[in-house]
Amino acid sequence: MLRLVYVALTYLVSPFVMAHDAWQAFQHAEQRGRLAQRLGHVERARRTGAVWIHAVSVGEVQAAVGLLHALRRRHPDLPIVLSTVTPTGAQRARTLFQDGVQHCYLPYDVPGAVGRFLDRVAPQVAVILETEIWPTLYGELGRRRIPIVLGSARLSARSVGRYRRLTSLLRDTLSGGIVIGAQTVADADRFRQIGAVGANVHVTGNIKYDLEIPASQVEAGRALRRRWGEARPVWIAGSTHEGEEEAALAAHASIRARLPTALLLLVPRHPQRFDAVRALLRRRGTAFAQRRAGELPGEDDAVFLVDTLGELQAFYAASDVAFVGGSLVPIGGHSLLEPAVLGLPIVSGPHTHNGQDIAELLEQGGALVLVRDREALAQALLTWLEAPSLAHQAGESGRRAVAANRGAVDRLVAMIEPLLSRPGVAAVGAESSPVSTGDARPEGSSGP
Repeated sequence: MLRLVYVALTYLVSPFVMAHDAWQAFQHAEQRGRLAQRLGHVERARRTGAVWIHAVSVGEVQAAVGLLHALRRRHPDLPIVLSTVTPTGAQRARTLFQDGVQHCYLPYDVPGAVGRFLDRVAPQVAVILETEIWPTLYGELGRRRIPIVLGSARLSARSVGRYRRLTSLLRDTLSGGIVIGAQTVADADRFRQIGAVGANVHVTGNIKYDLEIPASQVEAGRALRRRWGEARPVWIAGSTHEGEEEAALAAHASIRARLPTALLLLVPRHPQRFDAVRALLRRRGTAFAQRRAGELPGEDDAVFLVDTLGELQAFYAASDVAFVGGSLVPIGGHSLLEPAVLGLPIVSGPHTHNGQDIAELLEQGGALVLVRDREALAQALLTWLEAPSLAHQAGESGRRAVAANRGAVDRLVAMIEPLLSRPGVAAVGAESSPVSTGDARPEGSSGP
C-alpha cells in the first residue's frame, strides 16, 4: 500500500519538478536536453553489459574517478555509463572522462521514466555512490534481476528516524539482495536498522579518500601561481554559496589591511550565480579580474573571480590556504579532501554534516579550523597566511591523514567484480524480458 502511495505522490510532485527543470533549461543553454533525459530518454548504451555508476553531483563524480580507473585497469573493455542529477556534476563528468565514459542524467523516480532509462542503458550492475535511495528505481532493478551495489554509503543518525517512518517501503527496497559498502561501522548499523540484509552490509570506507588530483591540474595551478608571483599571499574561497561571498570579501578586507598584496580566488559553486557575484564585487568597488574573460589578476586586483567550470582543483593548487564553502551557510559543506590532498591548511564554517567524519579527522590533526563568522574566518586565514611554516605543517598533517585512510576503492571493486559478466544480464534491453541471474536477489524477495 505504501508503495502505491509513494508512486502516486511522485506523479503529483513530478510536474512541478519538471517545470523547474524546464525553466532552468530555458535560462541556461547548457542544461537543454536534461529534462528529456530525466524522463528516461537517454542515449542507448553504446555496448551491452555496461556497469552503470550513479554519482549525484560534483563531489560524487570526483570520488568516482578512482573507482572508474580501478575498474578499467582490471577490465579494459568494460563499458561504463555514469549518471548525475546536477548540471555541475554533468559538466565535471564530461571534463574528467570526455568520450571514455558515457554520461546521462538520472531519471525521475516514476515508473515510465525509470523503465525507459533501464531499457536504454541495460546495465549488468548498478553502482550507486553515497546514499541515493529511490524506491521505484530500485524496485525495477530488482524486477529485472540487475544487482545493486551501494558504494561508499552513508546514513546519518537523523536520517534513520525519517526512514523508520517509511519502514515497509524501505524494507522492500533494501531487503532485495542489495549489497552495501558502508563508509563506517555506524553507517552499516544504521542500514541494518532500516531493513538491509545484515549479511549484505560491509564496511568498505569512504572512496573519497582515494581521491587523486591529476598532475595536469596541479601543474596548471602552479603555472598560474608563478605568473602571479609566488611570494604573493593567496587564499581561495571554493564552492561558495549565497552569503558566503560577502563573508569572504569582508574577511579579505581585514586580511589586506595587514597583507596589502593578498589575493582572494573566489569560486562560486553554481554557474547561475556568476553574474550575481560579479555584481556584488562591483557594488563593493572591489578591483578584480575574471577568469572567463581570460584575464590574470594584476598587482592592484584584490580578487580573481573564477567564473568557469571544472578548474577548482587547479586553483586549489595555486593557493596557500583554502576556505571550503557550503559551510558558513547550512548546506553541509563541500569536499574538504581536494585541498587536503594538495597539502593545504583548511578553514570551514560549522556546517560540515555532508562529510562529518572527514571534518573530524582533519580537525583532530590540526589541518582544519572551524569558524562561525567572517571575523573568525579572517583571523584563521591570517594565522596561516602570516606563518607559512605553520601552514605547511598543518597541510602536511592533512595530507597524511588522507593517505592513511585510502583503500576503499579496492574494497568496493572486490564487491562489484563477482557481479560482473553474469549470464543473461547484459541482454536485458528494450525488447527483452527480465532474465533471472540466479542469486542477484534471494528467492521470494519482493518487487513492485
